[in-house]
Amino acid sequence: MTYAHAGHAGGAVLDVASVGALTLASTLAVTYAWAALARRREPRGWSGRRAASFLAGCLLLGVALLPALSPYPPGDFRWHMAQHLLIGMVAPLLLVLGAPVTLLLRTLPRHQGRAVGRVLRSRPARLVANPATALTLNVGGLALLYFTPFYEVVEAHTAVHALVHLHFVAAGYLFAWVIAGPDPAPHRPSVPVRLVVLGAAVAFHALISQLLYAGIGVQVPVGEAERRGAGELMYYGGDLAELLLALALLSTWRPRRAPARTPVVAGT
Repeated sequence: MTYAHAGHAGGAVLDVASVGALTLASTLAVTYAWAALARRREPRGWSGRRAASFLAGCLLLGVALLPALSPYPPGDFRWHMAQHLLIGMVAPLLLVLGAPVTLLLRTLPRHQGRAVGRVLRSRPARLVANPATALTLNVGGLALLYFTPFYEVVEAHTAVHALVHLHFVAAGYLFAWVIAGPDPAPHRPSVPVRLVVLGAAVAFHALISQLLYAGIGVQVPVGEAERRGAGELMYYGGDLAELLLALALLSTWRPRRAPARTPVVAGT
């Protein structure tokens, strides 16, 4: 059996799916940079910090798919975990902080921008952008991959492996956008609600990483050293990514001020 991850490590040649992903990341970076430069020439300008964040996210996606940068041998489960941390948690957060939808709305003609706004306010968007949906897609994907025979299917079929990568990026982006994204989200709940959801995500990730380390219920056919190393990477790397997400969320929090009381004047 040829493992899909074997083509991602130890200096192996890039497979077709990785070349496609790299091409997509490069296209996104070039398109965003072109639109950001165009907006910077306008009076309102465009934030260099946002542009740097988005381009760093694209770069990180590319780096995660370069086999020559892997510190592990071909097919090592620890590289699989490091790769998924980068493309499923860190890179999506950087992309979200770049506010690409806001840039798109400022770039499109007015009537097309209104169409995007209607999509964001639609019922399907409300369902997808619900924090519970984002959490389920994020954590549920991990549980399906590591605690069912699905991992062996993913490793045996490059196309399925590419779809799993796509799911990690999309679910990670959705979760980061729902929790802390600067882009418009008409149905986004309050900050305290989002903090509760983020806390649940931290707890689920910690549980899954501990189960991986201990080998309880895990259906990933790898050696103990690889499995434990992957569990440690998921535990510490996931904590770091979720801490960054929490900081991004709290930086947007503007608690409402209580209305000022009207002083009571004697005799009135």
